[in-house]
Amino acid sequence: MRFMFACGGTAGHINPAIAVAGRLRELMPDCEILFVGADGHMEVDLVPRSGYEIVTLKVTNISRGKTLKSLLHNIKSVINVIIATHKAKKIIKSFKPDVVVGTGGYVCYPVLKAASMLGIPTAVHESNAVPGLTTKMLSGIVDKIMLGFEESRRYYKHPEKAEVTGTPVRGEFAAYSKKAAKAELGIAMDKPLVVSVWGSLGAANMNAAMCEFIKLAGKNPGFSLIHSAGSEGYAKMVTELHRTVPDHEKNGMDVREYIYDMPRVMAAADLVMCRAGASTVSELTYMHKPTIFVPSPYVTNNHQFKNAKVVEDAGGALIFEEESLNAGDLLSTVKRILASGDELKKMSGAMEKLAHPEATDIICEQILSLVK
Repeated sequence: MRFMFACGGTAGHINPAIAVAGRLRELMPDCEILFVGADGHMEVDLVPRSGYEIVTLKVTNISRGKTLKSLLHNIKSVINVIIATHKAKKIIKSFKPDVVVGTGGYVCYPVLKAASMLGIPTAVHESNAVPGLTTKMLSGIVDKIMLGFEESRRYYKHPEKAEVTGTPVRGEFAAYSKKAAKAELGIAMDKPLVVSVWGSLGAANMNAAMCEFIKLAGKNPGFSLIHSAGSEGYAKMVTELHRTVPDHEKNGMDVREYIYDMPRVMAAADLVMCRAGASTVSELTYMHKPTIFVPSPYVTNNHQFKNAKVVEDAGGALIFEEESLNAGDLLSTVKRILASGDELKKMSGAMEKLAHPEATDIICEQILSLVK
């Protein structure tokens, strides 16, 4: 059996596809899997690292600006879609997939459009609470729509095609207990751990806020911190901390360029501070982690805030908005939550209720039902 996945642009689109592909390979070791991504995007690196072949198409985004430059950019994007759809047909005819699945990113449109034109069963997964442009455009074309949030159903003209599956989480996130993870990290079980992460590249505003947060936390913060500064912000942040809080490491404030052992660190965490991408939300609900979200204000349609709002309304998280973020208020909130075992327990329970631990298997069932 042959499966084709189209995904790209962000880890939030790529990782769910990799998780489902991995499960299909477990179920059917002899199956063949091919990924289609966009030229020059992170899927070109992430997919081969996971052991899958990938081919690429040239696709470009749609600008929402109203200038002449934006208009010309969009004309070029439409031309790229036409060319990419033609190339996608050739890829599909060569690989002969039994089903084609898209998990987000502009590359999904030409690939799933081409598959539909060739009579191949198609499905698209939308992990965000509010669907993106690509998923909306595909909703009338694909055979099945799979949703990460129940709240998403109302945005579709064909809700009868939609199935709430949750968003797949990589199996590594189930590998550790909190006790084992803390022991491996050298953190006492009774010492709260806060994890702060804002993307692989980092976020300048959040790094600046976390510098002030660490400074205000002082010599006896009452908790340990692991903060990921990102590849573009690490050197600057470390320099600033050595100037203002030279003993921050002795105080239990661990600043890293990147958290390479994310499943272990997240398992050890008592409280997480992070963005609100759909995959991140799924991982946190899966692990039942109380969270403080600071949604990225730089994403299309403010979708991270909408993801975070679903979780906050359920009682599993609190939201701070970046433009009005105050490090002192953030620290006070962290200390208050950590000091209240009851609040931590309630937030964790709310996250558990939102989780879809069987999402990967449910999606595999949906895919295989299309093949049948």
